[in-house]
Amino acid sequence: MTWTQQQSVTNGRRAITVAALADAVLILVFAAIGRDAHERGDIVTGVFLTAWPFLAGAAIAWLAGRAWRRPLSVAAGVVIWLGAVAGGMILRAVTGQSVVVAFVVVALVSLGLFLVGYRALLALVRRLRKR
Repeated sequence: MTWTQQQSVTNGRRAITVAALADAVLILVFAAIGRDAHERGDIVTGVFLTAWPFLAGAAIAWLAGRAWRRPLSVAAGVVIWLGAVAGGMILRAVTGQSVVVAFVVVALVSLGLFLVGYRALLALVRRLRKR
């Protein structure tokens, strides 16, 4: 393997790690904001209790959508966003947590802004740098 190929593999792994961590952190932020808005106690475990279905949905979307191929692309962000919301809501329903229309809308908007938003900003920065 040449140095250029090694560098490409290293950069690819770094992008996967950065994107996966960013997605997880942003889903945790979403859960924390929601819990704070509804003044629920038990901050740390409560955030994880709220976030786990969305984290699981995002993980499934990462695998099923093959997001690791272009983890920082807007297209990957859309797949992960929709997977996080759909998977999250299904897992919430199956485990007896509430799934109301207002929450689905809030999750769609919030997670869309978070998971697709930073990828769209990166794409914009890349385009501006090319000019």
